[in-house]
Amino acid sequence: MEVLRTPDERFAGLPDWDFAPHYRTVTAADGTELRFHFVDEGPRDAAPILLLHGNPSWSYLHRHMVRGLADLGHRVLALDLMGMGRSDKPAARSDYTLAGHVDWMGQWLEAEDLTGVTLYCQDWGGLTGLQLLPDHGDRFDRVLASNTGIPVGEGVNRFMQQWLDFSQSVSELPIGSLVAGGTSRDLSPEEQAAYDAPFPDGTYQASPLQFPLLIPLQPDNPGVPQSKATWAYLATWEKPFLTVFGSEDAIAYQAGAHRRFQDVVPGAQGQPHEVIAGADHFIQEDASPRLVEILHSFAGG
Repeated sequence: MEVLRTPDERFAGLPDWDFAPHYRTVTAADGTELRFHFVDEGPRDAAPILLLHGNPSWSYLHRHMVRGLADLGHRVLALDLMGMGRSDKPAARSDYTLAGHVDWMGQWLEAEDLTGVTLYCQDWGGLTGLQLLPDHGDRFDRVLASNTGIPVGEGVNRFMQQWLDFSQSVSELPIGSLVAGGTSRDLSPEEQAAYDAPFPDGTYQASPLQFPLLIPLQPDNPGVPQSKATWAYLATWEKPFLTVFGSEDAIAYQAGAHRRFQDVVPGAQGQPHEVIAGADHFIQEDASPRLVEILHSFAGG
């Protein structure tokens, strides 16, 4: 497996980003060692809050949440999915599968020996992070699912077909502008550049380019069996499970993913589920202060 690593200088001087990097090595199925990057802020003896981003972003998306929650006394970890952010970047698109992402993240979780975790997951952070629960559920005390979902082969709607058509027609994605297109507020040029930082050129983008094909939308998608098994497990999840979605998110909220979680997961019953008015798909950019308040309360702050 060929692995690329973004030069450190690409991450220097990014706005509102002064967190020390942390690294942990996991092993791919072929024996290749891969390095995860993550942020780890706040008191180490506090119960951890784990923040998981989606595509095509990285933990920069969580910068204001990390700072806000750490200031309130929480330990906050924000992981870069493999192929994103400061994490290593396997160079071939075939290196990435849904099962592979979940396995790599599970190795990281076990190596860090995290327990009592509050999981916050958005977009692909949910599609991968929630699939950690069947094998690692004892490490999590509660879950907040935000602008995410777990398809199981129901088919491709018009919005997703347009995204598939576009993402598979290019060799390099305009990362910063894509993130900006999924927010209600205007991102500055410097913020958009921060989202571009992990990818010096298109050869580093195998992961964000492949992610759309890994969404288990089609009945024959390889990720469907694993996703169905995750839903079966979620139907037994009695620990607190909260949904917080943005009203302007066409990908998840307008598709009704929040209602499915609320209907299926026993731990979602009686929770103060919230729809944040005006927030779009990258809800962390639009509503970080409110998300900090919600997580602080949810985690027992």
